[in-house]
Amino acid sequence: MPASAPTPPLSTSSSTLPLDAQGIHALAARSMFELFSSISQGMFLIDRSGRIVWVNDSYQRFLPALGLQSVDDFLGHMVEDAIPGTQMRRVLETGQPELIDLLTNRAGTFVVSRIPLRDEAGGIIGAIGMVFFEHPQTTLRPLISKFAQMQQDLDDARRELAARRSHPLANSAGHGQRRAKYTFASFIGTSPAAAEVKRQARRAAGSSSPVLLLGETGTGKELLAHAIHAASSRAGGPFVSVNIAAIPETLLEAEFFGVAPGAYTGADRRGRDGKFKLADGGTLFLDEIGDMSIHLQAKLLRALQEGEIEPLGSNRLVPFDVRVLAATSRDLPALVRAGRFREDLFYRLHVLPIRVPPLRERRGDIPALVEALGEELALRGGDAPPELLPDALALLAGQPWRGNIRELRNVLEQAAMRSDRQSLDAAQLARVLREAGSEPVAAAPLDDAPHGAPDAASTAQAADSEALLLRPLPQQIAELERRAITAALRAHGGNKLATARTLGISRAKLYERLGSVILENPDH
Repeated sequence: MPASAPTPPLSTSSSTLPLDAQGIHALAARSMFELFSSISQGMFLIDRSGRIVWVNDSYQRFLPALGLQSVDDFLGHMVEDAIPGTQMRRVLETGQPELIDLLTNRAGTFVVSRIPLRDEAGGIIGAIGMVFFEHPQTTLRPLISKFAQMQQDLDDARRELAARRSHPLANSAGHGQRRAKYTFASFIGTSPAAAEVKRQARRAAGSSSPVLLLGETGTGKELLAHAIHAASSRAGGPFVSVNIAAIPETLLEAEFFGVAPGAYTGADRRGRDGKFKLADGGTLFLDEIGDMSIHLQAKLLRALQEGEIEPLGSNRLVPFDVRVLAATSRDLPALVRAGRFREDLFYRLHVLPIRVPPLRERRGDIPALVEALGEELALRGGDAPPELLPDALALLAGQPWRGNIRELRNVLEQAAMRSDRQSLDAAQLARVLREAGSEPVAAAPLDDAPHGAPDAASTAQAADSEALLLRPLPQQIAELERRAITAALRAHGGNKLATARTLGISRAKLYERLGSVILENPDH
């Protein structure tokens, strides 16, 4: 059949339909075939034996890259001979369509579909092959990147689970080494800001240089420090953390460098190892490094430069091998300018700086964070996790969150403890925020429909209803989707599992949709 032949008829089982219905059915089949041919980047047909019997004009541009001089070298040949790597034969043998697949051969990499064709008795008479995208690594980059991120998080979670099974006592007092409690899978969020900080942290995990985590309180700096260690070559070694702000300055030197036996009155006769020695072969995490005194900064810098420490009351130098991760919520460059932080120590630590974004820069992660924090509260208290109504999620999205995720956890926990119901609304959360001394900021509305508009405006809107339909179709579909989700959530009292079932989508997809609804009003 020549390439310029009319669109081949598709066999249907419509002989029993009335004449008008039979005509509509045939027209629909032909229309669908023409639609696929027009929206795809190439299409061809094979018969029951696997021989190519038709190809459209779009597909012919791939022929030179396949080593074929003309369409005559393609038509009439077995599909495996003409298209290396194709799985069209499998579709003929199984009768099962392959709606999405990646095909790579010397012509490139393509997203393809393969659909079997059947006669009126249901027998296989051939198949359609379609190319939907070429160069998917470019055209589908957002989808591929998101899948890669999910796969990476899954791998992290598996490694964390395997480590816990292998070392069930590793984090118990007095048993084994100190180990990281978190991996990158523990850092919840798929927003651009969250994805970027995880990307930087993963790169840092592959290095041995010092890392400086910068960010406001409650953003997850300590969690990322654990994750960097868990993904590094030192994961088998200890992870030791020191919160400098929580330890009196007079005790910090002993905490860092240890104490020799009998160094001073009341000292342990056996002496005591410091954090540097405990972290030997692993990672030392210095939290709130900006709170360290100038006096101790000088000693810390010397230890880092020389790779050895001198315990209190000892004249013996003890070598150590640790990787240092540091974190602070303070403005270190400003402290350096004010003379309150050593410039040489700053540059020693500021090798791989990572800024951890505040929650207000990753509002799209709030639904997933609420879900995870709710599950955490449920496990701790033995109750069902709280369910947030749409207005409650919108309220959370509008807040500045000075305490970030730590503050969000506190608000959720207080609201859940005070409520007799599983579902929480915006009014309950607003009360908790006010009592904590934080006046709630206006929420981002979940529904774009006007509220309380005057009659004249309502009349004008009704008169322009036809004009409202003259908008991009995706925009109208998104608006309808938001209203459907809001109505279903109200009908089920905020129960997201029941809402997802009613709408015929997964719970994860529902949270994704809720996140996009909240982000529609970024000013709040």
